[in-house]
Amino acid sequence: MSADRAGIVVLVSGRGSNLQAIIEAVRDGRLPAEIRAVISSEPGAPALARARTAGIPVHVINHRDFPAREQFDRALMQRIDACQPRLVVLAGFMRILGKDFIDHYAGRMINIHPSLLPAFPGLDTHARALQSGAKTHGASVHFVTHEVDGGPLIVQAAVPVLEGDSPDILAERVLAEEHRIYPLAIGWFLDGRLSVEGGRVLLDGEKRPEQGLDRPETTLHEAPKTA
Repeated sequence: MSADRAGIVVLVSGRGSNLQAIIEAVRDGRLPAEIRAVISSEPGAPALARARTAGIPVHVINHRDFPAREQFDRALMQRIDACQPRLVVLAGFMRILGKDFIDHYAGRMINIHPSLLPAFPGLDTHARALQSGAKTHGASVHFVTHEVDGGPLIVQAAVPVLEGDSPDILAERVLAEEHRIYPLAIGWFLDGRLSVEGGRVLLDGEKRPEQGLDRPETTLHEAPKTA
């Protein structure tokens, strides 16, 4: 383990494109972190190949091997804690986590969701955005709490919904923003720049409007550090 870089553990279930964005941000020096492990709930997740290619330790904890969710959660928790991460990063992790697990990592577990929360929590966000007639869509990084996709927002990015969009086309536009904002949010956390006050995330102690909610035509950029 590196003594000068904060450790993170990334949980995955699927193809791992956000994992790849994090790997590249670490490799390029934009994110001063050490990915200590990638853990998948799915043995066949393509994300595992991405991690192996990058030389990152991988572990599979197959949820099907456990008769109860609590047992899966305990096994996952033990594997994460063995890595001693400062932050747990959910990157396409498709398991609902239990109360004890969430409490154990309260304030140090984040997720990325493909919508401008609180709009469209849950699945099929791109199709639902199109069906609703929304003019903007996007992605949100948030702390994980007991409410699914309902934790305090860290950063959002908005994209336009264009005429002729399909769910797949819209998803690709959103995904490009996910890849941009997730390493950014991780870096803010590891630098100690985030705090939560009254259920709202502060960056450098300053409250900021969650752009993408009140000004959907813009994307959220880093606020200046306070003097």
